[in-house]
Amino acid sequence: MCAALDVSASGYYAWASRPDSPAEQRRQGLADAIAAVHADIRGRYGSPRMAAELNARGHPCSENTVAKLMRAHGVRAAAPRRFVGTTDSRHRLPVAENLLARDFGPAGPNEAWSADITYIPTRDGWLYLAVVEDLFSRRIVGWSMAAAMESRLVVDALEMAVVSRRPGAGLVAHSDRGSQYASDHYQRVLAAAGAVCSMSRVAQCWDNAPVESFFGTLKRELGVEVFADRGQARAAIFEYLEVFYNRARRHSSLGYVSPDEFERAHNQAHR
Repeated sequence: MCAALDVSASGYYAWASRPDSPAEQRRQGLADAIAAVHADIRGRYGSPRMAAELNARGHPCSENTVAKLMRAHGVRAAAPRRFVGTTDSRHRLPVAENLLARDFGPAGPNEAWSADITYIPTRDGWLYLAVVEDLFSRRIVGWSMAAAMESRLVVDALEMAVVSRRPGAGLVAHSDRGSQYASDHYQRVLAAAGAVCSMSRVAQCWDNAPVESFFGTLKRELGVEVFADRGQARAAIFEYLEVFYNRARRHSSLGYVSPDEFERAHNQAHR
């Protein structure tokens, strides 16, 4: 090989034994850090959040550099999944006006919540998940899971949110026009909490865009097409919500900090 390439044997062995340059060592160290983060967060981050996480862990880097290294080493975030609607608005129950009016940036916590239902496929059948999201911090403040999509599902999520957050009167509680949210059961719990009901307009999924976006993120980042059974799905969703999403996941809309961190910073600034 050396003869064919007109390279001396001593020159080849000197090259082969030469240590990597400082720049190459930095790239390799960053690639190792990317692999570690990718494993920690179960492949849930693309390059923007990956770069934010690396910087927070003490690995200075740019998003472009991270994107190049991720491509070079075959590190990819989970792919998006198709959307399937769960709303049944074909009922004669009273519906509320759209008071939220796509104002997804309240000035503080517990001023505007958004609620919705999604499905999780398992080999036992659907597992339905209802959530309540605080639009200020994007924190999931209430959630519940059940094998049936009844009013109890959304009421359990709402009651969890009310107990944990203790909102004041005047909270705007937004949802779609589904029969579960229009039910007397749900409306009585809202009224008892002093909340004002708001509902999306007909066929306007963008009126509830933040929680729709959350469901897309959840399904993509769970990384499982179909769970073996409802028990496995429940465990995975609990871990995602309570361990990862609220406490650790970096949100682009929050300046790449977690909902917990965003609320802590707000509370400290307003003491």
